[in-house]
Amino acid sequence: MTYRTILVSIDNSDSAHKTLSLAFSIAKASGAHVTVIHVRSDPKDTVPLLGEGMSVAMIEDMIEVSEREGMAGAIKAQDIFNTFVHDFGAIVSETPKNSGFSACLIEEIGREDEALASHGKLVDLIFAPRPTEDSEVAVNLALNAALFETGRPVLVVPPSGNTDFGKNIVISWNGSPQSSRAVASAMPILRQANTVTIFTVASDQISSDRIPALSEYLAWHGVQSNTEKILGPTHSVGPKLLEEISRVKADLLIMGAYTHSRVRRLILGGVTRHILEGAPIPVMMAH
Repeated sequence: MTYRTILVSIDNSDSAHKTLSLAFSIAKASGAHVTVIHVRSDPKDTVPLLGEGMSVAMIEDMIEVSEREGMAGAIKAQDIFNTFVHDFGAIVSETPKNSGFSACLIEEIGREDEALASHGKLVDLIFAPRPTEDSEVAVNLALNAALFETGRPVLVVPPSGNTDFGKNIVISWNGSPQSSRAVASAMPILRQANTVTIFTVASDQISSDRIPALSEYLAWHGVQSNTEKILGPTHSVGPKLLEEISRVKADLLIMGAYTHSRVRRLILGGVTRHILEGAPIPVMMAH
């Protein structure tokens, strides 16, 4: 298994460069095709609901400003795309005629989350920036769409840090279908790793029977690994996992996304949410 199709959506923020850099790096190593999406907001969506006392002239001015900003953003996205194509040596192609490393830019008007949900169902891997406190709501919506509405693995990229990753990998394993899907989806990267460490949870609430022989499964794929346990109550898994990531100097985390019920996540906080809020390294997730 190799990655042949990769999807990444970009805006005009600094995180776009980091996300594209990792996406193009993986694509070049795999000889894959990268589809880059830039979504411009519909100018009409900037107009508040009718009945708020706005004149026709005010509404037209708002739409005009939004259109200008959208055009400027599209030009910047094209420039960013052209730079990465040139720097990484990709061939620009919108069709699968080329069997090597290629890329294309698609521009749409609408909502980024809807575009990701539409285009993301038929790709091997989706790249998305990790939301921060300063991120717009659209960034969170786009990540949720990638995770919940595509059925595809998502590589969440932090806003800062090294662009080299995949040599020292940590797997967070709880035996869930989501975890299994994440591991299988990451196999092309796992095969290239120098070190793979599997972390499982050991607590009174979780039976040891829940810890399967993941190491044996990986070994069948030529991946050697070691297993360690995270001790403590379930609600402490997120913070402890981040501590272990730092301790072993991992550069990639692989885990299932939102493996528990909504009610349980509300009560316990949720490992996925904790990781998304604080992981300093890329995270490969699947739901």
